[in-house]
Amino acid sequence: MKNEPIGKLISYIHRQNQKELNKHFTPYGIGSGGQYSFLKAVLGTPGVNQDQLTQQLNFDKATTARSLKHLESEGYIERKPDPNDRRSLLVYPTSKAEQFRPTLQRILDETNKVMLSHLNNEEEDQIISLLQKIRQGFHE
Repeated sequence: MKNEPIGKLISYIHRQNQKELNKHFTPYGIGSGGQYSFLKAVLGTPGVNQDQLTQQLNFDKATTARSLKHLESEGYIERKPDPNDRRSLLVYPTSKAEQFRPTLQRILDETNKVMLSHLNNEEEDQIISLLQKIRQGFHE
């Protein structure tokens, strides 16, 4: 069997995963561009500012702004001026987002389960460990 470049394999897996996630999130008004990642982060850290989200999720500022604008228009988040820095906006989940939290997590868990369905527990632990090592290499 010919070995494919790791980047190509990771890219393919990422694209297929994004297609699957988009299919599940679209009925809820959550689109592509990692909007679910932003929603999950805001639910996990209410009052986070946009710059922190950009850094935490490793997206560019334009993607962050577009994603938050969409989530705001769909009623999942609200942005308020930071009382300590009027140029900065703090992002909070709405009650709609809080009610959606279990569905969001279920979709993420189910999609992850499908992605790993051909692996046994040992293989799953191994691939996660190896991918974390690869990711760490980018931060050194």
